[in-house]
Amino acid sequence: MRTVMRHLGEQAVFEIDLTLEEARRRAEVVAALGPAWDPMEAMREEEAAYDALYSNLDAGQRETYDMLVSAGVLPRRKSGHAAD
Repeated sequence: MRTVMRHLGEQAVFEIDLTLEEARRRAEVVAALGPAWDPMEAMREEEAAYDALYSNLDAGQRETYDMLVSAGVLPRRKSGHAAD
């Protein structure tokens, strides 16, 4: 990131490499999750939540879902999922 600051006709250029800060931020997030966090279980739970979200759609909801899929807003759920 590069920022130019001007004050009373003088200017100073400040450059900050955010790569190190982003790596530190990510490490802090993983540390905060703790050693018991299971990313594969989290992904399975997320899939189950999507299955529940798209299950039992009425005709109008199904039409909206299909429109959003066609527009590329939502991915098409694979066969065997509740939205199919």
